[in-house]
Amino acid sequence: MDLTLLEGFVQERLTKYKFPSMSIALLRDDEVVYSRGFGFRDISESLPATPNTNYCIGSVTKAFTAAAIMQLVEKGLISLEDPVSRFVDVIKSDEIKIHHLLSHTSGIPALGYAEALIDSYYGLSNYWLPTATPEDVISFMRDYTKWFLHRPGERWFYLNEGYVLLGKIIERVSGVSYESYIKTNILDKLGMRKSYFTREEYLKDNDRATPYIINKEGKHVKVEPVFGISADGGLFSNVIDLLKFVKALINKGVHDDVRILSRDSVALMEKAFTKLPYETPVADSYGLGLIIRHDFFGRKLVGHSGSVLVYTAYVGYVPEERVGVAILSNASGYPLSLIGGYALTILLGRDPEKELHYVLTERMYEKLVGTYKNYKESVRVRVKRDGDMLFMEEDSSDSSPVPLVPEKISGDYALFKIYTLASKIPVEFYIKNSGEVVMIYDRYELLKTS
Repeated sequence: MDLTLLEGFVQERLTKYKFPSMSIALLRDDEVVYSRGFGFRDISESLPATPNTNYCIGSVTKAFTAAAIMQLVEKGLISLEDPVSRFVDVIKSDEIKIHHLLSHTSGIPALGYAEALIDSYYGLSNYWLPTATPEDVISFMRDYTKWFLHRPGERWFYLNEGYVLLGKIIERVSGVSYESYIKTNILDKLGMRKSYFTREEYLKDNDRATPYIINKEGKHVKVEPVFGISADGGLFSNVIDLLKFVKALINKGVHDDVRILSRDSVALMEKAFTKLPYETPVADSYGLGLIIRHDFFGRKLVGHSGSVLVYTAYVGYVPEERVGVAILSNASGYPLSLIGGYALTILLGRDPEKELHYVLTERMYEKLVGTYKNYKESVRVRVKRDGDMLFMEEDSSDSSPVPLVPEKISGDYALFKIYTLASKIPVEFYIKNSGEVVMIYDRYELLKTS
């Protein structure tokens, strides 16, 4: 298995999006077949990242919370059909069941506590929301019925607060703290001995990644991790530990002869309970604490992403092929799920540079950005990239950038459209064998000159 393509893709992302570091590990047939750290886990100290470097995994924690709930179901202590109101009084309706929280189908739109906490913690917003504990989050939720617009099961709303409530259910039913339950019943059983939740353990960790914000000038600003996020995104881990959890899921609940879940529980977690209102290369449905893509080269892809702004994460696996990936970083800016999809494509024996549409699109964007001129340079147009979009701007004092909406990208041809109130104007690009790029826009044919 040649992983030079993957290493090159990761290095490109590190450079282009200014990630301080990234750690990645690949699993095939119960064995870690590749693991590596890229870049600096701490820039000022020149400390390199390793496969054992710990990062906050953000919402990947939700898969652990879901697994804990399924354990309690297996023990007969709760049912997925139990009303949430039986365990936490902030939910008044008996219609909202435990499975609704697990699948984000409670009908409650995202209340935004985690977003507000992170932004206020790092001084990115004037809104201050010091939710230091799950109890603070529950207090913040108490007026949620003002935004309760849909019946349970009607539509999907990603709800961090729902997983905070699941953490409280775990505590009430088990009689121990959420963190203690996860450690005893999942982390310790899987041998995930470097994974933890608390600030005290973070400070003692001698292979932890320092979190960074990339400011508007592209500089790395060292910050402290935010604590106060729990069952919805507070676990710290590393790619080696995470693949132990992935291995257990691939093996239908078993890791090295230790069973943490029944086959039926894993099957339920991996079952699509609801379609997402959008699709990504790695997601079209949501299960119980897991995201699902039903057609990843004809196979089911299961996983979850995570972000707390200064840490990002992705874990994914293809059960049928027994392959998996874990990726962690100490900054944000590019979806690690796309790197995960790239790695899994290689593990499936395919070429991501030729077969992944988002890679082909990105490569095409790189070719199209530049300045275009027509006959004797009487008309000049610039194509720029901002995030995931291309913008076109005519070289005129009264011109402003307009978005180019992609319609078709294939080989040496790309079709975009400019949408106005009155029309949809096609903008075509042709790449010649010589490498020259030609744009046809309205009445003009222009050549890329720089």
